[in-house]
Amino acid sequence: MGQGTRRLYPAFRPLHGTHLRAVRQIRRRILSQQFRNISLAARTVAEHLTDDPILLCLQILRRLPARLVRRPALLICRLARTNSTSATVLLACIAAGDTAGLQRRFAAAVARGLSGQQARRAADVALVANLPQWADQLLANVLPGTSRLAATEARRRWYGGAMSQAVAVLGGETGALARQHARLAAELAVFSGAAAPKLRSPKRSAAGAAVSNASAPIPSEKRVLHLLTNSLPHTNSGYAQRTHSILVAQQAAGWGVRAVTRLGYPVQVGKILAKGTDVVDGVPYQRMLPGRLAAGMDSRLQQQTEELLRVARGFRPDVLHTTTHFVNGLVVREVAKALDIPWVYEVRGQLADTWAARRGPEAKDSERYRLFQEREAEVMQSADLVVTLGETMKEAIVAAGVSADKIILAPNAVGGDFLKEPMNPQAARRALGLPVDAQYIGTVSSLVDYEGLDDLVSAFALLAPEHPDLRLLIVGDGAEFAALQTQVRGLGLTERAIFTGRVPRDQTVLYHQALDIFVVPRKDLDVTRAVTPLKPVEALASARPVVASNLPALREIVNDGVNGTLVPSETPAALAAAIRRLLEDEALRRDFGVRGRTAMLRTRTWAADAATYGRAYQQLRKVS
Repeated sequence: MGQGTRRLYPAFRPLHGTHLRAVRQIRRRILSQQFRNISLAARTVAEHLTDDPILLCLQILRRLPARLVRRPALLICRLARTNSTSATVLLACIAAGDTAGLQRRFAAAVARGLSGQQARRAADVALVANLPQWADQLLANVLPGTSRLAATEARRRWYGGAMSQAVAVLGGETGALARQHARLAAELAVFSGAAAPKLRSPKRSAAGAAVSNASAPIPSEKRVLHLLTNSLPHTNSGYAQRTHSILVAQQAAGWGVRAVTRLGYPVQVGKILAKGTDVVDGVPYQRMLPGRLAAGMDSRLQQQTEELLRVARGFRPDVLHTTTHFVNGLVVREVAKALDIPWVYEVRGQLADTWAARRGPEAKDSERYRLFQEREAEVMQSADLVVTLGETMKEAIVAAGVSADKIILAPNAVGGDFLKEPMNPQAARRALGLPVDAQYIGTVSSLVDYEGLDDLVSAFALLAPEHPDLRLLIVGDGAEFAALQTQVRGLGLTERAIFTGRVPRDQTVLYHQALDIFVVPRKDLDVTRAVTPLKPVEALASARPVVASNLPALREIVNDGVNGTLVPSETPAALAAAIRRLLEDEALRRDFGVRGRTAMLRTRTWAADAATYGRAYQQLRKVS
């Protein structure tokens, strides 16, 4: 570059010396992180290929954009022979949401006595499709000694919660099955309480004070370190949204905040280009991404504990804070003990009940369910403070043996754009590019079976003939996405239903406001009776009336006849009747909306939750 150019652009200088070395160091760190990520991803895939290759294939299909998967899957289902039971065709049925077709193929396979490897592989598909009854019938036709039969039989027992039996089935196996046996045995050891992370007790000086590599927390600062299962920007679930809202509010309240996600995340969920740290709205999310994970859950929890201790010593928190489920608590409890600081366990769900919900009532009698409940109770009892979302959940925690005095409530809440005056539905639709001149019912939710969205589709079908301008809007993604689309298509309502899939976080508020009526048709299960969801809170803050299942947790949010309507769960006709009443009464919709927004802004904001956390943390600091 000539002197004239330098005079014209005095800020431009070629890189040299210190600057060049800094650039090279950054480049080396990035390349090193990417190499570790690739190594970690490859090892994760290899493990899944051993433990459950069918499940791995289904997870990959579900992480791909629906528009790339559904049409080819439908084509495979249509072109395949009607009696074909190859794993490819069966997986295509799942990806296409063709549950009826999948059931027909399993029935045909059993009727013709399918056996050998074909039957074993079909049984594996039946398990990932949550159809264990077909897996049992198919496995009955597989002769003992068939290659990899033990692996499928172990998966069947593990699915049903018979953890010890699953481990026993693989006892004495060699090669890949021996590795599967070791991994299942390690998880059983954690669930049974036989294995937990341990850090060496810090040495004590002659004066009796604990010696640690960490400096004492700076008294004038307030710092909290959160251990998370997942987070933004890689996961956009209700869990991640709640976490981020809390962290932003805590930071605004004057706390120094840092979040650390579980070992291996997000590379283990397919984000191979993940960085060591993400900063979202000023909140740092630090990742623990080694090139190799220890073998087995017990060893990985130990590895995670040691890594979290290293992070904590650098950050020097006053308080450690983590969330369900119990493995997070095991890790944080040990690190808090090593640093001699208090720790908080936030119970956001009854995850044993979530697991059991997909398996039927018999799952509650299983070994896994019992051990899951025992470990959760143990972790809650050992925490310095337990936080939960509502009164129903608090009652369950007290029933597990936790003193009510050490439980506080921090309910799901709103902040950011939800605090602004909401648009009217037509303006929100216009902003999203949706047809304006119609009435919209729907939801913003994870598309999982216990949300009951099949009942919403059935109610929509009852309303559609008498309301020709009615539209169904379903925002979100999940395992039931394809099945719901198939249900809508079978009812001949495809042109009147909109499935958005995953949407950008900053558009969520607009989708709430685009609806005339927000619907929460949850199934009646232990998990849905206890856990208060986030999305109806956001809907009420958006001044939209809510029609919801009459369940204890939802009664904490929806005041029947005041800001919405409660109906019997799993009753599409009652759901349709409640929606019909609101569709035909604009004044009532508006009245419910105003009341709902007023109540949410008065009682449920993230700033108020942050103040609750802050007071509790300060009290813990005084006690410790």
